Amino acid sequence: MNTPSSPYDERGMSDRYTARRHAGTSSPNTVMEEPALLGALGDTAGLDVLDLGCGDADLGRLLLEAGCRSYLGVDSSKSMAERARSTLVGTPGRVVRALMEGFAARPGSVDLVVSRMALHYLPELTPALTRARTWLRPHGRVVFTVPHPVLTCHDARRPDEGPRRGQVVDDYFETGPRERDWMGTRVVWHHRTVEDHVDALTRAGFGLTGLRECAPERQRFGGDTVEYARRLRVPLFLLLAGTRLEDTS
Repeated sequence: MNTPSSPYDERGMSDRYTARRHAGTSSPNTVMEEPALLGALGDTAGLDVLDLGCGDADLGRLLLEAGCRSYLGVDSSKSMAERARSTLVGTPGRVVRALMEGFAARPGSVDLVVSRMALHYLPELTPALTRARTWLRPHGRVVFTVPHPVLTCHDARRPDEGPRRGQVVDDYFETGPRERDWMGTRVVWHHRTVEDHVDALTRAGFGLTGLRECAPERQRFGGDTVEYARRLRVPLFLLLAGTRLEDTS
C-alpha cells in the first residue's frame, strides 16, 4: 500500500512524542484524557475493537489485558506502526499501516471503534464516522478524543515559553485547517467547535451517549498540587461517545 509520509515519521518525532506521552503525571494524557477515555469505554471484555490512529498501541495493550476479544490498530506512520507492533508482542493484537480516511474494515465486524487524539488530522469528520458505523455490529459504539477546540482554534504559544499558563481563544467559529508547531515540526490540525463534533457524530448515525472535557482527576497527581491547579485552568481534551442507531426503514 502506498501510504503518504506522516509527520510522526520525521527524524526524532516518534521519540519526542513517546517521551512526552509517557511522562507520568507531567503528561496531560495520563492525568486527564486517559482516565476519561477508560471511563467512557467501560467494560470491554469480549469485544472486538478497532483503533483508528492507534499510535504506539498502548491502549490496545490495556484493552487486551482487560479481556477484549480482539484488537486491530490502524496508523499511517511507519514509525508508530512499528512501535505499536512492539507494544503488542505476546498478545493477539494486530496493527495495519494505513490512512484513517482510506482504511476499510469488514461491515459488521467490530463492537467498538475507538480513536485517541487522531481525528483532528482529518479534514472531514462525518465521513470517517459514517464509515466507522458500517464496521460496527448492531448497538456498537464509537468513542474518540481530540484536542479541545479552545486549543485548536488558535496557537499563540512560542516554543520557548515553557509550560502553558493560559490559552488564547480566537477565531473559534472559523472552522478549518490550522498549521501549528507541534513537538519540533509543523503539522495541520483541523479545528472544529464542540457543536461541530456533536453534529458530525449524529449525522453519521450515532446517538450521543457521552461528552466530556476530561477534567483532571486529583488522585492522578499524587502530591503535586501546583500541577493539578495548573491543569484546572484550561480544557485540553474533548471526548465524545456514541451508540450506533439502527435503521428504521
